[in-house]
Amino acid sequence: MTGRSGRHGEARPASLLARLSLAPGTVAGQVFALQAVIVAVLITAAALALVFQARYDSRQDARNRSLAAAEAFAHAPGLPAALRGPDPTAGLQALAEGARKGSGVDFVAVMTIDGVRYTDSRPELIGERATGDLARAAAGLSFTEVFQGKPSDAVRAVVPVRDERGDIVGLVSTGIEIERVANVVEGQLPLLLGAAAGALLLGTGGAALVSRRLRRQTRGLGAAEMARMNEHHEAVLHAVREGVLIIDTSDRLVLANDEARRLLDLPPDAEQRHVAELGLDPRTTELLTSRRVVTDEVHRAGDRLIAVNVRPTETFSGRPSGSVMTLRDSTELAALAGRAEVARERLQMLYDAGVRIGTTLDVVRTAEELSEVAVPRFADFVTVELLEPVLRGEEPSPAAGAHTEMRRAAMSGVRTDQPLQPVGDVIRFAVPTAPMSAALDAGHAVLAPDLNAAMGWRAQDAAGTRVALDYGLHSLISVPLQARGVVLGMANFWRAADTPEAFDDEDLSFAEELGARAAVSIDNARRFTREHATAVTLQRSLLPRVLPDLSAVDVAFRYLPAKAGVGGDWFDVIPLPGARVALVVGDVVGHGVHAAATMGRLRTAVHNFSTLDMPPDELLGHLDELIDRIDQLERGVPAEGPGGAASDRGGDEPSWTGGRAGSAADGEGPDTGEEPAGITGATCLYAVYDPASGACTIASAGHPGPALVHADGRVEFPELPPGLPLGVGGMPFEATGLRLPEGSRLVLFTDGLLEDRDRDFDSGLALLRETLSQPGRSPDQACADVLAALLFPSPSDDIALLIADTRRLDPDRIAEWEVPGDPSAVSRVRGAGGAQLAAWGLEEISFTAELVLSELITNAIRYGSAPVRVRLLYDRNLICEVSDGSSTSPHLRYAATTDEGGRGLFLVAQYAERWGTRYTDRGKVIWAELSLTAGPEPAVGPALDLEALEDLGW
Repeated sequence: MTGRSGRHGEARPASLLARLSLAPGTVAGQVFALQAVIVAVLITAAALALVFQARYDSRQDARNRSLAAAEAFAHAPGLPAALRGPDPTAGLQALAEGARKGSGVDFVAVMTIDGVRYTDSRPELIGERATGDLARAAAGLSFTEVFQGKPSDAVRAVVPVRDERGDIVGLVSTGIEIERVANVVEGQLPLLLGAAAGALLLGTGGAALVSRRLRRQTRGLGAAEMARMNEHHEAVLHAVREGVLIIDTSDRLVLANDEARRLLDLPPDAEQRHVAELGLDPRTTELLTSRRVVTDEVHRAGDRLIAVNVRPTETFSGRPSGSVMTLRDSTELAALAGRAEVARERLQMLYDAGVRIGTTLDVVRTAEELSEVAVPRFADFVTVELLEPVLRGEEPSPAAGAHTEMRRAAMSGVRTDQPLQPVGDVIRFAVPTAPMSAALDAGHAVLAPDLNAAMGWRAQDAAGTRVALDYGLHSLISVPLQARGVVLGMANFWRAADTPEAFDDEDLSFAEELGARAAVSIDNARRFTREHATAVTLQRSLLPRVLPDLSAVDVAFRYLPAKAGVGGDWFDVIPLPGARVALVVGDVVGHGVHAAATMGRLRTAVHNFSTLDMPPDELLGHLDELIDRIDQLERGVPAEGPGGAASDRGGDEPSWTGGRAGSAADGEGPDTGEEPAGITGATCLYAVYDPASGACTIASAGHPGPALVHADGRVEFPELPPGLPLGVGGMPFEATGLRLPEGSRLVLFTDGLLEDRDRDFDSGLALLRETLSQPGRSPDQACADVLAALLFPSPSDDIALLIADTRRLDPDRIAEWEVPGDPSAVSRVRGAGGAQLAAWGLEEISFTAELVLSELITNAIRYGSAPVRVRLLYDRNLICEVSDGSSTSPHLRYAATTDEGGRGLFLVAQYAERWGTRYTDRGKVIWAELSLTAGPEPAVGPALDLEALEDLGW
């Protein structure tokens, strides 16, 4: 068939100029060329006219300006008197120069009547006679002219100077040089040329639009081509193997091609006859007269069954113009239908492969899915071999010879009693002419239609191939699995006696397409395996490996990464001063290495903030500010102070929707493959437990609250203000205080433990309550039971579980005293402390403890405010705490030799293992921890007097 342009197979060019250049002989092309030439000539002529006009205008302007300047200077008052003076040059040269500069002309010359210059812009010309005809001016006539000669070519004006009687006493000549006039014209040339170019483009564009319209009307054809196109249409119409009938609005046959005449057995004079007179089957006649639109409707025509399609023709001037019927022999349709069915089955198989292969991101399972898709619809047996690095998630080596040995990863077949090597065996491709080796060398699929004749394959393993042939294997396609140009493995498709037809070339193309799709999925699974292993290694290195052994709690934990990718769940147990402990659990949105690295940053930040011993709500507030600052820096936004533009988080915050605060960090959703650069989207629960009082203070940043298990097995979930996730900002965090009964168990977890696609949060919470309500189990046993009851087969999110059995410090190991504000009370409290240490059997460290206690109490009395209290805690270490009502914190420093004080805190730091300050609602607490075993004491001089040290301390 001819296209719209009248040429067989002609593609439509991309641009108008390309279409015209491809058809220079068309009417549209000729019109365009003629119009373009006319436009170019007209614009060139117009541009030249504008140039000459500009030159004329410039000279005319120079004449007018020169004449005006000369007239003005010639009629200046006092000029005649100056000309009659003894030295006209001295009196007029400066005036002439001023007039020249003011009028913008190039020279102003005052001359005698016969042309001798009194003044000139060039002083060397003064006294010389001006050239040119000055007779008209001497006769009293002002004139302008284009002067050519020395000293320069110019547009010159000459005006006579008259005295008060009207006599001519001199001449004034002014002018503008021709070169300057030409420069004015040249300065206008870019504008003129630009306007000409713009006009040329517009004219050419207009001509192109006209030609385009003409091309559409004529289809880009000339008269000869249109005649030739008609001949082509006639030839095609009668050569196609499909019958065509055209019926007009009066149900008369307008046109019938040769195939239609043959199929319907039409008479020679059938055209222009009514369809009822053609002797057609009544159903066919009724169809042609009904104007119905049908598709592949089967009708009888003699001994044939033909498929009929009827469509109305395009309307002309708003009126219907008839209908077109096409006919095809049913025998050919049946043959085409069989081929179409095969193609449909192959397309369906490719679709199934796209849906079923690569569902788990597991390398071995992806290979198994490939083998399962192809059996039995395409092959009787399928084996998949992969390189060892691919199975480990590593990048395969491109070195030569690295593909001669693979491990069988998957195999499927129509029967289980197959003769091929089992899964797990190493498969070697030693013979270059074997189909497997040939496919790997060529980089594409290789067909062995008859295995009896495949001598290379038979030579590879004579005994094994003999068994395979006896079993009935007779045809093979070997497909190298390649992704990104790298060989990952090999897929082999086998046919046995169950399918007697051998593979053909069409099967070869299909197998290669199937292998290409599977290779992409295997490569994705390989890269996921590598990234998953990297993320797991990173996260496990960032999580605590060994929890501290504490008296306050007995702790057990479990952490499980998600199958789909490591997330950012984490936990921690942090010892705090005063025998207290901080229990932390958190969750970072997303999966992969970025989430694991983010988790490590958060855990480090929590450790750093915990050393400041601040309340949980303040710690979360500082953590939120830190995350926001990091986010701003990673987004390239300058981190400003509070109230600054960069600290305003109202514009670029993530949208946290949904009811439960903890769901913000569930980590679910599509994996985009690219993690966000910031940390926003993290949750955290921070709890501080004090074994001395049994108090527990908890604050949450968008994280689910803990479970509290009583000694009798009763489980409750304390109500906590949920708070916003970290990095969102805008609201302060709130802390909740709890008094934990003796023998309580605190359970902290992430929401991945409770909810998944098949279970909501509330259902998981109820199941957790039921599992925790069984008493009499250790924390480790409780962790195992919780995971056994709540763990999903393939969790989509990380799981972090932390169970802590709380303990109370024995009241006999706590000693407290009120300290009066009198310095003399220091020795009494020190003595009471020494007695208490003796009662605890700690005489070995009594001296050190009394020294530290004395210094701390002295500092509180001198620099603090009432009330002052002392508390001793006998735990794994001896903890000395002195509290007062002041918020001023002491600082360690080196005292100078002449200083009377400033050494007390230095002594405390030397004798104590650790010391520090924590703030309370009503002041501060200075604490120091002393080891229970006496070690080497710092040398502070012989015969230390504790009473004397009190005066040297602070």
